[in-house]
Amino acid sequence: MSEPILTKGGLAVDDRGSVSFVNDFGFSDVKRFYMIQNHQSGFVRAWHGHKKEAKYFHVVGGDALICGVEIDNWENPSKDLKIHRFVLSARTPSVLYLPAGYANGLMSLSPDTKVMVFSASTLQESLGDDIRFHARYWNPWVIEER
Repeated sequence: MSEPILTKGGLAVDDRGSVSFVNDFGFSDVKRFYMIQNHQSGFVRAWHGHKKEAKYFHVVGGDALICGVEIDNWENPSKDLKIHRFVLSARTPSVLYLPAGYANGLMSLSPDTKVMVFSASTLQESLGDDIRFHARYWNPWVIEER
């Protein structure tokens, strides 16, 4: 199975203002999108798995911790699976690709965080491919002081 891919963008600033971009991202697989905004920072939305649906995540406001786990057994996944952990910020534009076969979750790191999610499946296709796990089944949500 494929691995998550982080496509980095950039920010251009001049006397007129700024333009943020991710020029290496294409919409060829995207069939729909939606926006996630939690009521508070530190709130976790997880784990949401899809056997067939791939997703792309882009933070348009604030900062978010976005994680993915490749599922080994959909009825009883191992709690020791590798957690792919990414911090995305609206200040450093990027798009995170999570392939089909992964469960995903996110945590808002700042107030007013907004995450745009692009899906490679229609809503109808997604509803038949929707597997949920408890938010702390895997727990990458602790911020370690350094």
